Amino acid sequence: MELRENIPLAPYTTLGIGGPARYLCAVASEAELTEALAIANEKHLDTFILGGGSNLLISDAGFDGLVIRMAIHGIARDGNTLRVGAGEPWDAFVQQTVDAGLAGIECLAGIPGTVGGTPVQNVGAYGEEVSSTITIVRAFDTHANQFVDLDNVQCGFAYRTSIFNTVAKGRYIVARVDFQLTPNGTPNLKYVDLAKRFADKPQPSLADIATAVREIRATKGMVTAAPNQNGEYPLDRDPDTCSAGSFFRNPIVPAGAVAHIAQEAGVAEVPHWPAGDGMTKLPAAWLIERAGFSKGFAMGHAAISSRHTLALTNKGGAKAAEIAALRDHVAKIVRERFHVQLEQEPVSVP
Repeated sequence: MELRENIPLAPYTTLGIGGPARYLCAVASEAELTEALAIANEKHLDTFILGGGSNLLISDAGFDGLVIRMAIHGIARDGNTLRVGAGEPWDAFVQQTVDAGLAGIECLAGIPGTVGGTPVQNVGAYGEEVSSTITIVRAFDTHANQFVDLDNVQCGFAYRTSIFNTVAKGRYIVARVDFQLTPNGTPNLKYVDLAKRFADKPQPSLADIATAVREIRATKGMVTAAPNQNGEYPLDRDPDTCSAGSFFRNPIVPAGAVAHIAQEAGVAEVPHWPAGDGMTKLPAAWLIERAGFSKGFAMGHAAISSRHTLALTNKGGAKAAEIAALRDHVAKIVRERFHVQLEQEPVSVP
């Protein structure tokens, strides 16, 4: 395990933004992870775990501590359970499950990043969430100073959240994730756009679904080039793919607020979905567009994607401060117009 100093973090993120790490190392096993944490403790350094860098906004100042790049690989199958190293590229893993005829995560194809990041955010798209298939998350507990296995309930999954990014944020370092999938399962067609796409093909294969999802994501600039074996992304990318994915969560509001929002927007109907307990989920992209923002709106080198209103992009040379300024401006206008607070989905570092 090599410990490097003063390493720029921008190449390790899909946004292409981020100042230097005081120290950076890659860990390929649980033993190396333990060793890296011991070094950080000895040097009195804060630590940050870097996966695929796809859901991060790293500050221009970087990280004054030890950044540990998760490179634990390996996929082991036991019946319909797959035990997957946290450093495995997510989309490649999804494709392996599709090729094996295992259903459950095919709608999550095309999402950048690594397996270890998926339980943290409870990654979801097109009608699926990883929480529906995760059985065990193996993680290092920094409080107990040992590895532990957390079952699905212990992970506390909810919409785009888990204990890993809420009540136990910073406590656990994901090393492996176990998934229980369904052999020869029926593809998920809950998402309206997918159902429409296969209206003339009522029984699409898992491969059909995964391919369609990637195509839909690509039209929105939500598919980016894969990083190299060192975790670095290519520099010559389409600016629309230089993003952290969906930058805002779809807000959940009291169901009674929908009528007021419709009135403010001057429309008869607001797209929404029931969220339980008298709450309703609204599409953040719709709110942003109705607040007056168009695709391609820019502030300095930061811009709303020209393909998808939910993505904030680096047009080239953008600083984290510019992305943050655009984020704050969009959220402010939406709040003033609809009295709805948009929340950032990517993790800010530090």
